[in-house]
Amino acid sequence: MTVASRLDAGGFTGPDYPLAGAIPLNLMASKGPTRSGERGMMKHKITLIPGDGIGPEVTAATLKVIEAAGIEVEWETINAGADAFEKHGQYLPDELMDSIHRNRVAIKGPISTPVGKGFSSINVALRKALMLYANFRPIKNLPGVKTRFENVDIIVVRENTEDLYSGLEHVVVPGVVESLKIITAEASTRIARFAFEYARRHGRKKITSIHKANIMKLSDGLFLECVRNVAHLYPEIAYEEMIVDNTCMQMVLDPQQFDVMLLENLYGDIVSDLGAGLVGGLGLVPGANLGEDCAIFEPAHGSAPKIAGKSMANPTAMLLSAVLMFQHLGESEKASLIASAVEKVYAHGKARTPDLGGTTSTTQFADAVVQHLVN
Repeated sequence: MTVASRLDAGGFTGPDYPLAGAIPLNLMASKGPTRSGERGMMKHKITLIPGDGIGPEVTAATLKVIEAAGIEVEWETINAGADAFEKHGQYLPDELMDSIHRNRVAIKGPISTPVGKGFSSINVALRKALMLYANFRPIKNLPGVKTRFENVDIIVVRENTEDLYSGLEHVVVPGVVESLKIITAEASTRIARFAFEYARRHGRKKITSIHKANIMKLSDGLFLECVRNVAHLYPEIAYEEMIVDNTCMQMVLDPQQFDVMLLENLYGDIVSDLGAGLVGGLGLVPGANLGEDCAIFEPAHGSAPKIAGKSMANPTAMLLSAVLMFQHLGESEKASLIASAVEKVYAHGKARTPDLGGTTSTTQFADAVVQHLVN
């Protein structure tokens, strides 16, 4: 079944995130949550990828909160990246891929990617191998976190499988490297349908398509053509287009003008990080990578090796990624409890990790969230 037919048949389903001050979300559902156990004692089976750097620390904090929320999970813990290569001789072990295919849902801590050498990005490899075509990143203020702007509420939808991230590079002659930007009508139409269907189901009023078609007339031109064709199917949603460099300026001048932003892969990577900076930083922003059959949830930030092992990392992005995951799995009530507890910690203003100017450790922040869950 094509993406379009899945959407027309109601395939774009999933849980809500209805809390005041929280992030509304409706995900492309997988074929259903994977569970084991007897009726009344159901457990979700989820693949857990701890990551490296600060990954194991924010993962441990998140597992503590999930347990306190009373969500039954059978974790299949398998790592990726350099740690996995040492144990399995593979950066993406077959065991890991089998687990994700079997469970159809995974949550992942950050994994380091060498700069300019070494193995390719594990994140990109996972998205391509599992056809996780949609990257979904909500950008929204948390209560009590002081930022330059208030009332920021942006959904960034990023195409995840092609563009310059296709990894097609070669040396033409010594000193000259060519990198190919791949844009297809199929992928562009698919991500546009995702964005517009999300907007329709959640009452979003406007979609802004970001491009550089004034320079890349064929590649970005094709992307815009596909998005325009989809936009005609959603006349109740306002549609506009904006050049990417102007977009960056507009975001730091007036971010409230944006509602849903639709971008190719590279532009989406840059703009989503810029958006995170508007609401307090990458430590606060969750993310989801969604496909026809699988979904991987992960924080927006990197592995931060300089602070690894020091319990300085902010686990909020990992916690909120878990919230999105459990909504996706139909655990809306428990997910809302976790989200509300995180918001209360910030609203009270006492627990702040170093990235927000405080001294609260990763473990202490998780403990504060747990206290709001159990009280």
